[in-house]
Amino acid sequence: MTEGDLGTLAEHEGEWQVRFERRLRHPLEKVWRAVTEREHMQAWFPDEMDGERRAGAPLTFRDKGMNMTFEGEMLVFEPMSTMELQWGPTNKLRIDLRADGDETVLTLVETLGELGEAARDAAGWHECLDRLVADLAGEEPPSFGTVWARIHPAYVEAFGPEAATIGPPEGWQPPS
Repeated sequence: MTEGDLGTLAEHEGEWQVRFERRLRHPLEKVWRAVTEREHMQAWFPDEMDGERRAGAPLTFRDKGMNMTFEGEMLVFEPMSTMELQWGPTNKLRIDLRADGDETVLTLVETLGELGEAARDAAGWHECLDRLVADLAGEEPPSFGTVWARIHPAYVEAFGPEAATIGPPEGWQPPS
């Protein structure tokens, strides 16, 4: 892992955002299916996401491991380009795709409810993107939690202690 692989943290219009950009060696259509279709999202997305893929649709997220559900909303859904959703009561997640020849540039931005969750969430999305890259390549993705446990300290160091005051949900333990 290089520093360029880490997501970035910045304040944007009064809100904190973690941002990732990945160049994927796959065509736009394949990546779009992977990031939006339920059967493909299972390989990389942390929760099951139920709901129509259209702007304004209500969404339900289910974390099977923690036996939790929470609500959201599809804010933007522009096929082959953008999916933005309300992720719980305060956070937003946006995925933009852009074709670049035979490859696809993916940009993932999470707008945070508060700064203290930045390191936790950045490590989580970092892991999700590693899982997406592996799945697109036809490889076995790492188990959920393994990348997070390894990469989280790098985000705490990069973002600072004020961005690491909120940790994983009670009861969650990274694999040892």
